[in-house]
Amino acid sequence: MTAVAVAALSLGVIWVAQRNGGAPTPGDSGDLVEVGVVEGQAIPTYLAASRRELAALTDPSAPPAGPTWALASLDNYVPPGRLPELLGGAGVAQVYARVPLPGVQTQVVRIPVYRLPEDVTAGMAAAARQRDQEQAEYLQLSGKLGGGGGPTDARARDAYDAAARAAGAEAAAYRSGCACVFAAVIRAAPAVLRQIADRPGIRVVDPAPEVRSLDSTEFRAPLPEQSGTVPDEPSQTPTPVPTGTPGIASPGAAPLVSSLGLPVKPVKSDSPRGSVPVAPDPSATAPEESSAVASASGASAAQAVPSITPVAS
Repeated sequence: MTAVAVAALSLGVIWVAQRNGGAPTPGDSGDLVEVGVVEGQAIPTYLAASRRELAALTDPSAPPAGPTWALASLDNYVPPGRLPELLGGAGVAQVYARVPLPGVQTQVVRIPVYRLPEDVTAGMAAAARQRDQEQAEYLQLSGKLGGGGGPTDARARDAYDAAARAAGAEAAAYRSGCACVFAAVIRAAPAVLRQIADRPGIRVVDPAPEVRSLDSTEFRAPLPEQSGTVPDEPSQTPTPVPTGTPGIASPGAAPLVSSLGLPVKPVKSDSPRGSVPVAPDPSATAPEESSAVASASGASAAQAVPSITPVAS
């Protein structure tokens, strides 16, 4: 809510290999793979489909599978200290967090991970600094409008003031190491993914054997409070948080979810894509080779009058 949405990654994107039986097109190595919920999809349907896919992947009669990327969604927002027990045994590439303020649609941030929970705590501190800056910008904009003006100025002033309050609340929450993490991108052998899926606190593990590179993958996790049908939402990107620490994800196009984790297009393939570079295989301990953390690229608060939208469920 407190940052302006970035344009959707739409140019040149070909949607391939969806769950409905679409087959990958040979040579489409630049295609964007999406993993997660779909606009208009019922959350129970998504959860059931993910569980069926994980069961098929771990079936004793299934062909042996190596380490597999997956989107792990949590059944509640958790603080950084809970992540090692929830995700232990898997390599963690990044986590997704948002401050669950009542009645306010807050922005999702993506935090690259190399060490748990230290990098998540550092990422939250960076997010707090960003929100502090946004709060100052909103207050400055509100102050420029003064106390006069017509109804339009009054509405804009109210919107800036509300955005400033929300940004301040987000900054305080992140600075305290809040219970704000709701999903993670992980990689592990199917048997380990199965173990993680069975742990209390894990809502679902959505395996993505079709993913060969995080550079060309977009992850869209459901929020813990979402239990009905996911509403339509224009594609937005979260703010990537600069932690100053290398993550295990490859550099380039960051794996993203929309603002609030809401989806835009269907995403899922039950078969691998061809001729896609294989990302480094993370482990529960940090690999020797790692890439730089994505830098923040959110728009300034001064670029638009914000709107305050209730959180969808």
